[in-house]
Amino acid sequence: MNNLTIGLLSALLATNQPQAVSNLVQDNTGTSVAIVNPNDPAEKELLQLMADDDAAVAEVNKWIQDNDAFTAQGAGESKEELNKRIRARLDPVRKAYEDFLRRYPNNAAGHLAYGSFLDDIGEEDAAAAQNETAAQLDPKNPAAWNNLANYYGENGPVTNAFVDYAKAIELSPAEPVYYQNFATTVYLFRKDAEQFYGINEQQVFDKALALYQKAIQLDPDNFPLATDYAQSYYGIKPLRTNDALVAWTNALQIAGDDTDREGVYIHLARIKIIAGRYDEARAQLDAVTNSMYDELKTRLEKNLEEREHPATNTIAVTTNLQVVGTNVVLAVTNDISVLTNIPASSSGQIP
Repeated sequence: MNNLTIGLLSALLATNQPQAVSNLVQDNTGTSVAIVNPNDPAEKELLQLMADDDAAVAEVNKWIQDNDAFTAQGAGESKEELNKRIRARLDPVRKAYEDFLRRYPNNAAGHLAYGSFLDDIGEEDAAAAQNETAAQLDPKNPAAWNNLANYYGENGPVTNAFVDYAKAIELSPAEPVYYQNFATTVYLFRKDAEQFYGINEQQVFDKALALYQKAIQLDPDNFPLATDYAQSYYGIKPLRTNDALVAWTNALQIAGDDTDREGVYIHLARIKIIAGRYDEARAQLDAVTNSMYDELKTRLEKNLEEREHPATNTIAVTTNLQVVGTNVVLAVTNDISVLTNIPASSSGQIP
C-alpha cells in the first residue's frame, strides 16, 4: 500500500469520519460486474476475490469505527498501529487482483473490480487506468464509462465526463445512478456545459433538472436523490419558487423518519420565507423539534421576523447647498441569509 493510501486512512482517523470503503462495484457504479459464466474458472476466481475483497474492506471499516469510539473514551489505538493493521489486511487484496490480472489480462470485469478497489483507497489515477482498460476490453459495459465519467468530473477535462455519462446512459438507460451523476456534473460545471452544448445558463439548469427528474422517475423512493434534486433549485436565479416547493414536498412524502422529515421542514420554511408566505413558514418551523436543527431553526426564525418587521434605521446624509442642509432618511431592510451546513440527513451532498 502506498503513502497516498496511508494518508487517506490517517485522514479518516483524524477527522473521525469513518468511510464505508466497500469496493463492490455496484456501490460506485450503480451496476454490478457482469459475470459471464460462473462455471468458468476465471469467473469463479473473480467472484471469490471480490467476496474476499468485500470482507477485508468491511473489516477495515469496522476497525476504523471501533477505534473512533474507543478514542472518544480515551482508549483508542494509535494511528500508526491502526494503519499498520489496515495495510496488512488490504495488501493481500491488492496482490490478489494483480496476480489475477497477470493471468487474465483481458478480463474486463477483473479490471473493473480492481479499479473500484483502487478508487476506494484513494488511488484515483490508477483506478482510472483500470477503468480505461475495462472500457477498451468491453466497450458495451456502462459501468466502465460511468466510472471514467466520475473521474473526469473530478479531475478534468469535464467535457469527457459529459461524453462518458452519455455513453453509460445509452448502454443502460434504466440505471438512475448514471442520470444523477450526469445531472450533478452538468449542474456543477455550468460554464463548461454552456460551451459544450451551445446553450445558456438557464438551459443548462433545465438540462440538469431533466436528468435529475429522469433519475427520480426510475428510483422514486430514493430520499437522498430527491433532496439532491430539491437543493439544486437554490443555485438557480431567479429562484423557481413553485418548482422548488414541489420538489421539497415530494421529498417530504418519501422521508424515512422524523429526522428526515424535519430536515425537509427546514427547507420548506426557507423557500416560503423567500416567497413571502410567512404564516406557512412559521408553521413549518413550529413542526421542527429535533435539537440537531436548533441553530438552523433559530436562524430562520430570525430571518422570518426581519422579513415580517423590517428594521428601519435612520442615516443622516447632509447635503451642503450654501445655507440649506437636507437630511435624507434611508430605510435599511435585512435580507434573508443563506443556509449552510444542512445536516447530512436532510441534504444528500449537492452543492
